Amino acid sequence: MWFRNLQIFRLADTWQYTSDELAAAMQKGIFVGCHATDTMARGWVAPRGNEQELVFSQQKQQLVALGTEQKLLPAAVVRQYAEEKLIDLEAAQGYKPGRKQVKEVMEQMTLELLPRAFVKRSLTYVWIDPVNRWLVVDAASSQRADDAIEQLKLSLGELPLSLLKTQLAPATAMTQWLAEGTAPSGFSIDRDCELRAVAEERAAVRYVRHNLDSEDVRNHIVAGKTVTRLSLTWQDRVSFVLTEQMQIKRVAVLDILKEDAERQAENADDLFAANFSLMCGNLAQLLANLTESLGGESE
Repeated sequence: MWFRNLQIFRLADTWQYTSDELAAAMQKGIFVGCHATDTMARGWVAPRGNEQELVFSQQKQQLVALGTEQKLLPAAVVRQYAEEKLIDLEAAQGYKPGRKQVKEVMEQMTLELLPRAFVKRSLTYVWIDPVNRWLVVDAASSQRADDAIEQLKLSLGELPLSLLKTQLAPATAMTQWLAEGTAPSGFSIDRDCELRAVAEERAAVRYVRHNLDSEDVRNHIVAGKTVTRLSLTWQDRVSFVLTEQMQIKRVAVLDILKEDAERQAENADDLFAANFSLMCGNLAQLLANLTESLGGESE
């Protein structure tokens, strides 16, 4: 149970939900799958499969999961069936269907085909740390994180939350670190980065598995390019990519942490709990250190 992508938020001091209170509030947003004519459904599911456990809690850390079900109905398939219907309609009425009729036929065929559409299911995990006031969504895109946050707001009525903002912009800091060839204390620079020009064309250069302590990388910075993505390792434990939007992507845990979790576990539930505990402890410290490296939080 390790998050791969971190969309980072700050909980206000007013957050007071115990795990039982949070689970009770989430009952009204519990997951129900798509009905015949639905295109999408969202709701809360049990993070580790136990239906009686909507909130997994350990050492004051909380984990919830948003289940999403989406029907996949390609537009080309709808058009194919609609065209057949429109041909029959034209023959029956003696003239080509108008724009309104075409729209109505498309909508009708969509409703008829939805029950036969493929269904795609996904989970989005949310880690809530009331102790250090973090709320982190495991999502590669901000839209997916927004969906989880919106669902929380619907369940709780309100959500005292804000995006993490630092005194020093990530792009400014990453550019400085790469130009000087030194990372802040506790971090090391790895071998992937992206640099972009600030000009209208936004020309970009990407390095993958490349030595970043080189003259050509520094020349791009001298020419005015800014670092928008940079791979880092924290405390020789966790590697990740930091983006200019203050997102953390491609989180990878070194084997020693996984081995620690496995030594603590006797079964699958124990392993889930051990991994969650290690993740919370390490990521909370990583986020604190990273925030400090960026000059602390802005007001």
